[in-house]
Amino acid sequence: MAFLVSKFPTTISAPCMRSHVAGPMAVVARFVPIVLVGVLCLLSGCATLPRDPVPPQLTGTATIPGMTGVRATAGRPSLAMQSDFLQSLQDESATDFPVDANGATRYPYLALSGGGAYGAFGAGFLDGWTATGKRPVFKIVTGVSTGALMAPFAYLGPRYDALLKRIYTTTTRDDIFTPLSPIAALLRRDSFAQSAPLERLIERYVDATVLSEVAQAHRNGRRLYMGTVDLDSRRFVVWNMGLIATHGNAQALELFRKVMLASASIPIAFPPVLMEVEAGGQRYDEMHVDGFVGANVFVNVGVFDTSSIYLAAGRAYAHDDIFVIHNGQLAPPPGPTERSFRGIAGRVIETSGRSTIVGDLFREYAFAQRNGSGFHWVTIEPSVVLGDPLAFNADEMAKLYAEGERAARAGPVWFTLPPGFVGGPPLPGH
Repeated sequence: MAFLVSKFPTTISAPCMRSHVAGPMAVVARFVPIVLVGVLCLLSGCATLPRDPVPPQLTGTATIPGMTGVRATAGRPSLAMQSDFLQSLQDESATDFPVDANGATRYPYLALSGGGAYGAFGAGFLDGWTATGKRPVFKIVTGVSTGALMAPFAYLGPRYDALLKRIYTTTTRDDIFTPLSPIAALLRRDSFAQSAPLERLIERYVDATVLSEVAQAHRNGRRLYMGTVDLDSRRFVVWNMGLIATHGNAQALELFRKVMLASASIPIAFPPVLMEVEAGGQRYDEMHVDGFVGANVFVNVGVFDTSSIYLAAGRAYAHDDIFVIHNGQLAPPPGPTERSFRGIAGRVIETSGRSTIVGDLFREYAFAQRNGSGFHWVTIEPSVVLGDPLAFNADEMAKLYAEGERAARAGPVWFTLPPGFVGGPPLPGH
């Protein structure tokens, strides 16, 4: 969901009292709300919600019960992920990934960024890309935040374009979260809103049929990954969603949905998602939040190296072709910042998120350069006026969907260099 902005109450004001109102009761009445909030703040600061976290010394050994190898930590090569990707090369269809006249195979990768309601741009772009007849079958699809919400359907192909359009042009704020009152937020102590509506939305669209189709695509040699951040280990976690789906039971469906929910759970705004894990023969929980905290978009974050796996599989002429859809803007127009905690915090987090995507693009470009991969990315044009990414205004989302569709039908026209390079877009603030 990417940016935390201005939809969550953060203060309580005492009722205004006229200066001529006299008497001790009037004075007491004026300060009761302030005292109450102060007491609640002290209570919330001294208390925490119950949980059973993994002991620090066991963090690196924690696994999902009954599903070992379905995830990996960024920056650390994973034997399970490497083996699984090698298996994908053996399982893939020559129809999906043909060998060209030069004996080379190009493997298209799709990475979908965060962005909240701005995901309507990515959904429209996919639809427009389909209409051009140039949209490939993707070897790998990855998603973070709102990108994780659309990733399963982008992975399953154009026949889900209509569903993505419905989701990203009719969903409202009430379908995503329920804001809490200031007092309720203080009592809850871990978020300003409830994400139960988003949980129900995921359950509605990600059912046993979708899980089965994802599993089949995985068996056919394609891969679907999503990212969350484990606040306990302080690391970005890559989830092998297709491998989870192949388990095909109720636990698999529940975990699949929980990963999607966690990847879109903006910290503080939404409650974190607790994942049940096993370590040292005992059951514990991990606290996971929106993947954008660690990376707003990702293709490869060090869990395996495709080029070495291609060589191991005898695919010396295999190359990656990376496509990144950024559901946001790098250089939005300037505007005054509201002089309030809410306004300043929202602008700071928004600006930090924009800096993160720039770093992500440079990382993926470096990866592409090292491996001789193609590198293509698209972002929302600066001329497009964007609203609040958490407002989920259906009319604004429909317009943004149409903008994404227009951008794709125009070519698509991709950037092939990261921001700030000659021929690429300017860096934010320049």
